[in-house]
Amino acid sequence: MVLEALSGSLKDTIRKIGKSAYVDREVIAEVSKDLQRILLKSDINVKLVVALTNTLVKRATEEKPPAGMLQQDFVVRILYEELLSLLGEDSKIQIRPQKILLVGLYGQGKTTSAGKLAKFFARKGMSVGLIAADVHRPAAFHQLQQISRQVNAEFYGDEKEKNPVKICKTGLEKLRDINVRIIDSSGRDSLSDDLLEEIKRIKNVVSPDETLLVIDATMGQQAGPQAKTMDEVVGISGVIITKMDGTGKGGGALSAISILHKPVFFIGTGEHMDDFEIFNAKRFLSRLMGLGDLESLLEVVQEAEITPEETEKSINKLMSGKFNLKDMYEVWEKFSKPGLMGKLFQSLPMAKMPGVKKIDEGAFENAENKLRVYRTVMDSMTFQELEEPEVINAQRISRIARGSGRPEQDVRSLMKEFKGMKKNLKEIQGNRGFKKMLKAQMKSGNFGLENMDNLTGGSD
Repeated sequence: MVLEALSGSLKDTIRKIGKSAYVDREVIAEVSKDLQRILLKSDINVKLVVALTNTLVKRATEEKPPAGMLQQDFVVRILYEELLSLLGEDSKIQIRPQKILLVGLYGQGKTTSAGKLAKFFARKGMSVGLIAADVHRPAAFHQLQQISRQVNAEFYGDEKEKNPVKICKTGLEKLRDINVRIIDSSGRDSLSDDLLEEIKRIKNVVSPDETLLVIDATMGQQAGPQAKTMDEVVGISGVIITKMDGTGKGGGALSAISILHKPVFFIGTGEHMDDFEIFNAKRFLSRLMGLGDLESLLEVVQEAEITPEETEKSINKLMSGKFNLKDMYEVWEKFSKPGLMGKLFQSLPMAKMPGVKKIDEGAFENAENKLRVYRTVMDSMTFQELEEPEVINAQRISRIARGSGRPEQDVRSLMKEFKGMKKNLKEIQGNRGFKKMLKAQMKSGNFGLENMDNLTGGSD
């Protein structure tokens, strides 16, 4: 996945800071060098890397941690804040009638992003129309037409017309009663004068509310200069980063964001029309650094209708490893709603660890079906077996299977899943910042990440 190498290296650096008995200038200098190597290897602009690490060193040596916060945690917090500044602002997308012009080079994912945008707005109750203004790529017209059918959007294009400005004028008129009109403009293999001139003419006619630059996350160092030129000549209001599920380094796109000083509106995380996320810098960085997606996790908890008291009790047991089949049954019962299991997994730190593959929706659906079977199996267990799973032997497995009407293999699979879950959750046990942050947010009732003191402050 894009940025997987960066994510893994950042986690290694954070672990190195945490293991340091004392954080002095030597340790800070070593961390700075590691960070420079990591960021440069990920294709992030040299000037940005130098500025970021210089600031990190200055702050880590001159600033004092708040009362009760360890120096190690304070350095991690500074690292978080400086990387956050690199990512810029959160999405500025508004749910209202508007015209959106998509611009960018060939192969960046403009046409697919147009479809994803259309589906996003349709889900918000807006009528959506797509206009095919790419007159240079032969397959562009038919691709956008097919996508419009797929997402149930209106479509306008003229395969015979070669003047994109005329297509836009006619399209806007034809779709004048549509809430959100999205224009898919032409691209080129490189940023040429004729492309920039064409986009300028289209923009003058369309007068879009948003002009969004579509950038491929796998682009290298050239992403920044190209984005800057596009902004200077055409003027863009935001960015869509595509192909975040790819294998590129991703630093070029991050550099472009920082150079532009423009917000990222969305990120594309796959080929399907649903693989599209509103960009939230804090969420993105938390996952990148292995802190988990706290905000998403709390949203899942709310959707599962779990009270703060129940949440804290479950989290304490899960993260301590001191939980049993009864606890697991109660958690599974709460998360039995379709789709919640997938959301829960993706919000945990382990979901973003190097080597953990992305799990598709079909797999989560199968997992939810499996959980229903397991709950049936547990309904045939005694109170002692639920409280003390270690007493379950071959004889008890046979009895439980008969009582639940399920084969013995299902009982054995349940026990295997239970033991595996306890083993995997050891990854979270050592994540002091994540656990502390969860407790602090539940106590305050604030489900955002604004209070950075809770990110890595102090010990439990």
